[in-house]
Amino acid sequence: MMPEKLCEALARYAESQGMELNTDRDFVLDIVRGLLKNEERYGYRSCPCRLTTGIKERDEDVVCPCRYRDDDVREYGSCYCYLYVSKEWNEGKIPHGVVPERRSSGR
Repeated sequence: MMPEKLCEALARYAESQGMELNTDRDFVLDIVRGLLKNEERYGYRSCPCRLTTGIKERDEDVVCPCRYRDDDVREYGSCYCYLYVSKEWNEGKIPHGVVPERRSSGR
C-alpha cells in the first residue's frame, strides 16, 4: 500500500472515532511509512515510535491504533506518536506536550 492511500484510510478511520490525524502532513507520512515498514518486517503495523519484538502476541498492545491511543487522546489531546489527535490539539487550543509512555517496560 502506498503511504498516501494509508493516510486517507487512517483519516477516515480517525474521523469515525471522533479524532483527527495530525495536520502536519509530512510528519504523518513519516509515521505511516514507519507503520508500513513494520508491516513489511513483522507482518503487522506496530507503532513505529516504540520498540517492537516482532512477536505479534507480545506486540498486540502497540499495533496501530495502539491500546493506549484513546486514553492518550482523551488526556493529552494526542496519542503517543502524535498521529491521532483531537480537534482541539490540531487547532492549538491545548498544549502539545510530551505524551508519557503507558506501555510497561517489561514487554
